Order: sequence, then C-alpha cells, then structure tokens
Amino acid sequence: MRLVAAGLSVFLWAGSAAGQSVSMSGSLGSSKALLVIDGKPRTVAVGTTVQGVRLVSTGPQESVVEVEGKRVVLQLGAAQMNLGDSEPVTSGGRRIVLSAGLGGHFMAPGSINGGTVQFMVDTGATVIAIGESDAARIGLKYRDGQRSMVSTANGTVAVYRVTLSSVRIGDVLVHNVEAAVVPSSMPYVLLGNSFLGHFQMTRNNDVMTLDRRF
Repeated sequence: MRLVAAGLSVFLWAGSAAGQSVSMSGSLGSSKALLVIDGKPRTVAVGTTVQGVRLVSTGPQESVVEVEGKRVVLQLGAAQMNLGDSEPVTSGGRRIVLSAGLGGHFMAPGSINGGTVQFMVDTGATVIAIGESDAARIGLKYRDGQRSMVSTANGTVAVYRVTLSSVRIGDVLVHNVEAAVVPSSMPYVLLGNSFLGHFQMTRNNDVMTLDRRF
C-alpha cells in the first residue's frame, strides 16, 4: 500500500463553542496552511483572508492567524481555538474527526509518552506499530520490552512488545496502550486496534469519526 501524506487534515470536534473556531491541520511549505475554520477544511495562502481569518505566516509546526486585529498562534494538531477567547476550546477528550487525503489514508499528528509522532490509521493492525527510529527519537525504552517473533509480508521478524504510558491525538488521551516496535524505519506510526478499540468508529465518505467508548 502506497502511503501519501499530502493534503490530509485532522481536527477535534469542539462542540458548542461560542465564537469562531480555527485549528491547523497542515502546511504547504511556507506559503499556504491547511486550516479548519468552524469545522470546515480550508487551504489559506499567506496574506489572504478566508471567513474572516487572515493567515499571517505558516511553517511545518505552527501558523499565525489574525482575526479582527488579534493574532493567534496555532500549533499543528492542537485542539480548535475559539478566537473569541484566549484559551483553546477542547472537545473534552471524547471525539476525534479525521479527513482522508490523497490515497484515502487517515492520518493525524499526535504524541506517544509526550514525544511527537505522525500516526496513520491501520484497522488491520492489532496494536500500535512503531519503527525503531521513531521509538529511539521519542526516548522509548523498547529494549526493556518483551521480544517476540511475528510473521510479516517480508518474512519473520523480531519485535519488542511494550506498553505505552500515553497516546494522545489533540486533547484525546488514552493510557496504557499496547504497541510493538519493529526493527526498521517506518514513515508513520501505525495506529492499530489497541488504540482504536477504545472508540466507536464511523465513516462517512472521506470523514472518519472516533467516539470514545471508555
């Protein structure tokens, strides 16, 4: 399966927030940002205004927007921010909404044990699968985990089974999630059923909604 990262967006449903809400779901270099404004994905060029939101600047991890003279810094993958307030509006940690991009893949920036990663939903994976390079980068002591052999399309490989203290996407946080670290680099962390099983999953065309079960 070919993995494609471009044009994907992820946002948290903020519920009945007062005022206009906006979040950053990605960037296209330093010239355009992928924003979610009042629940609708928008591509906004630097210096232009969409639905009253002006994009001042953008980069890989954050964008600066301006509304009615007020400037706000949006962090990639953070919960939607109500521009009428000074603090982010959260969804209460119960719902994640993902929009598919090119290739139909659902992806989301998030964190494992506080270290930032890029997830890709994989409903065929029993547990979260992490490449060794990502595991080392976020300081995961995976070699302390249980070593076991698993069968893959490329043959039998050794993996380390671990329990992650926390997995976060936006303001949705799940503790004690099973994972496996594989002995190769991977472009994304596969978000398997050890995380997805905590949610009721629904899909409507190119939108996937995950509602917390427990």
